[in-house]
Amino acid sequence: MSSKALALVTGGAGFIGSHMVDLLLAEGYAVRVLDNMSGGHAKNLEQQRDNPALELVVADIRELAPDDAVFDNVGYIFHFAGIGDIIPSIERPINYMETNVSGTVRVLEGARRCGAKKFVYAASSSCYGLAETPTREDHPIQPQYPYALSKYMGEQSAFHWHQVYGLPVNAIRIFNAYGPRVRTTGAYGAVFGVFFRQKLAGAPFTVVGDGEQTRDFLYVTDVARAFLLAAETNKVGEIWNLGAGNPQSVNHLVDLIGGEKTFVPKRPGEPDCTFADISKISADIGWAPTVAFEEGVAMMMADIGAWENAPLWDPNSIAQATKTWFDFLGNDKKAS
Repeated sequence: MSSKALALVTGGAGFIGSHMVDLLLAEGYAVRVLDNMSGGHAKNLEQQRDNPALELVVADIRELAPDDAVFDNVGYIFHFAGIGDIIPSIERPINYMETNVSGTVRVLEGARRCGAKKFVYAASSSCYGLAETPTREDHPIQPQYPYALSKYMGEQSAFHWHQVYGLPVNAIRIFNAYGPRVRTTGAYGAVFGVFFRQKLAGAPFTVVGDGEQTRDFLYVTDVARAFLLAAETNKVGEIWNLGAGNPQSVNHLVDLIGGEKTFVPKRPGEPDCTFADISKISADIGWAPTVAFEEGVAMMMADIGAWENAPLWDPNSIAQATKTWFDFLGNDKKAS
């Protein structure tokens, strides 16, 4: 990419998007951030407000027109904007379809109008559902809840725009990203935010099930680097899984943080293991993880004070927050 290239990062004030912005700026790119600031990291952007290479546009992707000025002169689009979380998606599925599907289509239309050189879609490994592991890109798709479905439908829309309109698209199915700026507020579910707040309060860690479930955690700077490579490559129309390829147990995470445990019921529709087969992304664009899990957790622990205002969860509040999860994804419901 040319040093004069302008990159549009949708959701650029969010967790992964903000790290994408940092990387692009460090590499000398001009960056335009599009975010509605509903849950973003305004402080991160505020620190760089005097950087002439950075522009912030506050807008909602659901309201974009193809000729919106936010797309003017854009060369590359990194599409992170969207809404996450399992429980709210069960409770308010229309919101997820409007944002993650219709909103994505609006960004795709803007990308088509401006003749973007590459559109990189932040997809989700949740599309695989309860997957066989290690999980390859050709694994059957079986989303378990509306969030997963909406992210997959957004991905399918991107490739439809590639097929019909020739828009250069690649997609990366992210497994379990973690790192600085990971969400600290909102719906229950972000394990680092939950555990770090409990650590600060001297409260026991609320471990789901027996804690032996494993997740393919990948440090966020490694995630951003993969997206940059996906934009730089000449390859188009590709889907890549993105994880460390080295699942870690929740119990190991607790051991690294240090503290007592209490256990809460295992949730339906959650896999015992997430494990990305990363051979394709490694072979295709030369990406490999660089931050070991223990190193990444230590770097987050060094800034644990960032979680002092996060919600403090306990078994009772978790039971209330996850009631919808059990009501709609439980085995009895599925069998009825």
